[in-house]
Amino acid sequence: MKLLTVVGARPQFIKAAAVSRAIRDDFSADIDEILVHTGQHFDENMSRVFFDELDIPQPRYNLEISGGQHGAMTGRMLEAIEAVLLREKPDWVLIYGDTNSTLAGALAAAKLHVPVAHVEAGLRSFNMRMPEEINRILADRVSSLLFCPTETAVKNLQAEGIAKGVVNVGDVMYDVALFYRDRARQHSEVLQRLRLKPGNFALATCHRAENTDDPQRLGGILSALARVAEGLPVVLPLHPRTRKLVEEHDLLHHLDSLTLTEPLPFLDMVALEQAARLILTDSGGVQKEAFFYRVPCVTMRDETEWVETVETGWNRLVGASSPAIVAAVSEVLAGRIGVAQGNPYGDGTAARAIVSRLL
Repeated sequence: MKLLTVVGARPQFIKAAAVSRAIRDDFSADIDEILVHTGQHFDENMSRVFFDELDIPQPRYNLEISGGQHGAMTGRMLEAIEAVLLREKPDWVLIYGDTNSTLAGALAAAKLHVPVAHVEAGLRSFNMRMPEEINRILADRVSSLLFCPTETAVKNLQAEGIAKGVVNVGDVMYDVALFYRDRARQHSEVLQRLRLKPGNFALATCHRAENTDDPQRLGGILSALARVAEGLPVVLPLHPRTRKLVEEHDLLHHLDSLTLTEPLPFLDMVALEQAARLILTDSGGVQKEAFFYRVPCVTMRDETEWVETVETGWNRLVGASSPAIVAAVSEVLAGRIGVAQGNPYGDGTAARAIVSRLL
């Protein structure tokens, strides 16, 4: 079987690593995987380093498409992926998550009548202002196999009338968390480099357009992080786009008390997540990783696709209000957030289940 995998953004590299490993370890005689990297994330620490650290096969195609408005970027990707599909004639196209790369891969395959398999199908924030929500809904509509990470995702698809090809395989991110947690502790030196003590710092990330494009929301988040940093060191790996917008919105003064880094290699990020006292983020992936590593999480968004993390008491949704963020951090430090039991994300074998179902 010829499988064409489309990736382009940091979270997709992580998820693809688990599935590619399952193919190599257990199904290499049955599957020829062709990796297509759209180039959506172009920063070295957000792309090439991931392929090295995660042991992902080097892409056979690197489309080098990044930048520009959503429509222009997606259109260029659609044209380029279509050309690859016509050349390779795969049996399946495998897509991940909810980026422009996901949507372009799904549409290119569907228009050429190549069956699509969507990993992380069924996620919903119910906020149609989010580009990711549009991407994931459209990708689900044209997919023949919909690999859901949770029972909630299955129910979301059922509510939309989608039942055929829906499978709850668990979350490939949990596979990744189990595989790399000890490797990160053993091989990463980021704690020593940043002079951090385990359990004595907060880790923050901020990259979503709903936060970074709005000066009021971004200012609320950064001012809250600065206030938290008065009592607890705050490490902020700064996304290149976020850094640019911080400067444009004249918010640089909020960064003075924070420990800033460039986007971090994967193992360094995992090491920081495991060692943090708490995590503040607007990233879906980081929310889950906090849950997997049993680190309390404060999510700086108005909604989340990963409702299980909130329902189990490990995650608190606070929006972008500075007082709400600071209050939630106080609750964490007082021991009132972080009491989850069980794991709704499977048993760490999602990647193998995905590959078995494709075969």
